[in-house]
Amino acid sequence: MKQRTLLRRTAVAAVAAATALVLSACASGAAGDQATDAADDNPYGLITPGQIRVASLGDAKPYTFTDESGEFTGFDVELFTDVAGRIGIDDVVFTGQDFSGLLAAVANGQFDVGVAAIGITEERQQTVDFSDGYLAGYLTVMASPEADIADEDDLAGKRLGVVQGTLQEAYAVKNFTETELVRFPDNNAAISAVNSGAVDAHFLDYEAAKEYAAQYGLENAIDIPSFDAPAGFAIAKGKPEFQEALNEALHEAMEDGTWKELYQKWFPGSPMPEQYLPSSEQGE
Repeated sequence: MKQRTLLRRTAVAAVAAATALVLSACASGAAGDQATDAADDNPYGLITPGQIRVASLGDAKPYTFTDESGEFTGFDVELFTDVAGRIGIDDVVFTGQDFSGLLAAVANGQFDVGVAAIGITEERQQTVDFSDGYLAGYLTVMASPEADIADEDDLAGKRLGVVQGTLQEAYAVKNFTETELVRFPDNNAAISAVNSGAVDAHFLDYEAAKEYAAQYGLENAIDIPSFDAPAGFAIAKGKPEFQEALNEALHEAMEDGTWKELYQKWFPGSPMPEQYLPSSEQGE
């Protein structure tokens, strides 16, 4: 009797164990299917599937800036929106940031991309990955005509504004060693300081400088080539599918002439970097 009871208990236990294994396998399979479906729905690892959150600047005309209605526009904005559409994403949300914290916000997952004419440098590549380059140009020291600044030697002993975290700041630290650097959160604050006499000049991007020159009667005192650090879209590390998709779409925009049209729209009269033109137009 005891042996029969023991056998019955053993059989029940065996059935229960087998049932648990089956349920476990089903649950694991369901979880695996859900994970696969999630990856399929969000192949680029975006914060919100189907939407790209972009960290940008609101005062870097003509690259990225807000218009009178508060909407983001500019060369970089239109180019990235076109590129995003080519990879199947039309919901692109731009948010203004201080440049000094922009790359960190992308790296820690607050944003999917940084779009603000961001020069690709080895130092920045320690924090984020970049798309291929899409823009190259000049850096400019802007001052009033009365500042008596005509070359880099004239900056010795002067107070020079720079936006914190930019290529201009890095270049100035390395090359303008006898110049007092005054750091600002954005170009508007620095140009205001030039106009008030708080600083002697401001170091910024060439294209942005043209707008301020026309508005305030300032001049481009010194122009410095920056072709060794072309601008790229910044993305968090560990997203190779997203990086590859952006690069493919970016090169499509260059090859079909979209990049050229946007460049002519936003930088009229400026020299056009040949490397971004359609291949049929290079070397002409």
